Amino acid sequence: METPGVSQLSIPLSLPRRNQVPANGMTVLAGDIGGTKTNLASFRVTPEGIRMQQTARYASGEYKSLTSIIQHFLSDYDLPRPDRISLGVAGPVLNGKADLTNLSWVLDQTEIGRETGVKEVVLINDLEAMAYGLAALQPEDFITIHPGKLPAVGNMAIIAPGTGLGEAGLYWNGKAYFPFPTEGGHCDFSPRTDLDMELAKYLQQDGSVVSWEKVAAGPAVTSIYTFLRDVKKKEEPAWLTEQLATEKDDSAVISQAALHNKAAICVETMDLFVRYIARETSNLVLKMKATGGVFLGGGIPPKIAPLLLQASFYRHYMDCDRMQHLLEGVPIRIIKNDKTGLLGAAWFGAFGEW
Repeated sequence: METPGVSQLSIPLSLPRRNQVPANGMTVLAGDIGGTKTNLASFRVTPEGIRMQQTARYASGEYKSLTSIIQHFLSDYDLPRPDRISLGVAGPVLNGKADLTNLSWVLDQTEIGRETGVKEVVLINDLEAMAYGLAALQPEDFITIHPGKLPAVGNMAIIAPGTGLGEAGLYWNGKAYFPFPTEGGHCDFSPRTDLDMELAKYLQQDGSVVSWEKVAAGPAVTSIYTFLRDVKKKEEPAWLTEQLATEKDDSAVISQAALHNKAAICVETMDLFVRYIARETSNLVLKMKATGGVFLGGGIPPKIAPLLLQASFYRHYMDCDRMQHLLEGVPIRIIKNDKTGLLGAAWFGAFGEW
């Protein structure tokens, strides 16, 4: 099976079991497990390729365990027990177990196998799954922020602002890409300006470490906004006060107001948020030497794409220490396909080495 290209790039992933699919095929249940939502899908795998059969989304916090969601999924759609289960989870996977960072679940692949009756179960980090998902995407699944210098060769990186801040790399050995997870989103935030330092001090009030996740993931939008309103005394219009009181998702209200230029405080909030994403994207590219490209995944980048496409993002991305010549050659793309992690979990479950 041929691996689709990404714009002018080819993403040949290391998938050593690609030629070991049984002649009669198999079924893989794949999952993208996050702190907010759980996406599940059933895939039919044959020597000719992978085909998604059924997919569904569940609110993670409404269920007591992942196994209960899997059982609901199989029952709701009258699906047979799968041959394999492959799950991308939001957090580090150690010895087949994962304690989800933003959800009170502890996952154990052995326990999931026992409870579902499936012998082959694997857990991988959700950003690792997203990296594997690149193999399943087409050029129309991307928005280009910066084309870089093509052909681009070398390692790649993924940064994914969502409920948390995920980061991963793809090591290039000259023939194939090998995805690997990181927990870089939990590294210390690096304030530069006086305003950054004031924000960091504000975020430290609860005694926690101010990581990049605290300024460049979904909840950070609300944190930055309240800092500007309560500490910097920026004006909050009456209509916005009312909307924030009635809507469940403050960050969506704020970002939408900024996208439509409806409130100065929202515009400034998102200016800062975009700047912090740009800075950490630059950091990640430099640490990975990701000359092959960097991808912005997760739930947020596609929703705020018009802000990321403005000159501000690229300007702050390029604002580094003496490595502008490296950064300018790196293609920067937004992943539009919200099922990338799900597709990647399926590809890894079917063809990866585990």
